[in-house]
Amino acid sequence: MSDDNLRYFEAFPSWLRALADDALALSGLITAESTPAAARRPVAGGLTYLFKSLDLVPDGIDDIGYLDDAFVLRVASRDALAIDGAKAADLKGTLTRLADEVAIVEAFLGDDFSRLAAYVRELGKGAARGRTVDEILDKPDVRKEFIADVHGFAKGYAAPSFTRDEKTLVKLKAFLEARLPSK
Repeated sequence: MSDDNLRYFEAFPSWLRALADDALALSGLITAESTPAAARRPVAGGLTYLFKSLDLVPDGIDDIGYLDDAFVLRVASRDALAIDGAKAADLKGTLTRLADEVAIVEAFLGDDFSRLAAYVRELGKGAARGRTVDEILDKPDVRKEFIADVHGFAKGYAAPSFTRDEKTLVKLKAFLEARLPSK
């Protein structure tokens, strides 16, 4: 087994276990006045992905169904952290921690990482559950509903097991290669 695969077998199960907590922490950044407005957009876009009905990897797939969500939150955090002032607003270090883990996603996806990064950037222009990112950011009542949905997701989320088998990694990579939009 390669050293890279060992690194994935360490990281991916912990990301699945932390997904609910990560989502809650990120939702707090959307409402924090210290978070620059521009940095809220990628965070909100990443969080809307949790509610997309057509995930890159369907949530019901054993072992890997929520890993795409974990990948998206990390890339969105990296994008938010690139905004001036975001690092100072990141009091709990959530953006920094998640952004630091993007290198693992990039190593795992290789050439397909740029497709994931582009996909995540586009989430800020989309909608989920009938709410656009603009509405989430600009309308307090919509933002409140969205944050309540994130809290509901976190409360109901049960981390799936992750089988430490190379076939699991092959399956995950195959889903992402097939379903990420072309460049």
